[in-house]
Amino acid sequence: MTNDTLIAHESGTFQIAGKQVARLGFGAMRLTGPGIWGEPVDREECLRVVRRAVELGVQLIDTADSYGPDVSEEIIREAIHPYPDDVLIATKAGLTRQGPNAWAPVGRPEYLRQQAEMSLRRLGLDHIDLFQLHRIDAKVPLEDQVGELKQLQDEGKIVAIGLSEVTVDQIEQSRRIAEIVTVQNRYNLTDPTSEDVLDYCTREGIGFIPWAPVAAGELAQPGGLVDAIAKRHEATPGQVALAWLLARSEAMLPIPGTSRVAHLDENIAAAGLALDPEEVDQLTRAAREAA
Repeated sequence: MTNDTLIAHESGTFQIAGKQVARLGFGAMRLTGPGIWGEPVDREECLRVVRRAVELGVQLIDTADSYGPDVSEEIIREAIHPYPDDVLIATKAGLTRQGPNAWAPVGRPEYLRQQAEMSLRRLGLDHIDLFQLHRIDAKVPLEDQVGELKQLQDEGKIVAIGLSEVTVDQIEQSRRIAEIVTVQNRYNLTDPTSEDVLDYCTREGIGFIPWAPVAAGELAQPGGLVDAIAKRHEATPGQVALAWLLARSEAMLPIPGTSRVAHLDENIAAAGLALDPEEVDQLTRAAREAA
């Protein structure tokens, strides 16, 4: 592997669980079947995707027990275990699956512990670098859910704790129980509603992992702002959407996902796309106006 292959490193770095990782990562949700359910259509291509991501310098690979369920974690292990020392595997628990596109939160402490133990087994790890609460279960006290992750951390089974789909108030409540190092909320050019959470994370030095990062909606249509900027840089609209996220905050950790190597190459190439400050401001204003 030559250094000029490690294009993901051009996105800058962020420290999580004692590891300095490239800010542009890989989301492994799409390594599954339709509806994020069952085996992918082409498992061999999915294995190639994970291996190629590492070749491109990706160091943050984000998955969850519910992707498949189990399938995404199993593919990651088959593809790159034993893991390179500089690669951080992040997973989640707290959503259960009843079928394609069906998700139900369960945050009972005993369930979260069980799922952490199962993820350790599937991933072939003796500890998980970043373990995230996939959703807060409204039926279970928040302190019980985060408290169980803190207990797993104290036992050495997880290194760092993250949250997903939370408000600023929920982050602050959680931080009174345990150190929170990342937050994963939906955030993109079509949905900037978590901007207050992003700003909070930026101020506090908490990594912000935007899911569905490449969505650009009408802005990417012919004649739209994203389309115009993409043509100016000889880039794709998706690359512009990712480059905007990276420029938006030093705490931003986009994790575009795919099940195809060609699409992965396109996404990771966004690490080398530098938008002008004026373009970043234009895109930020347009996202707010479209919200």
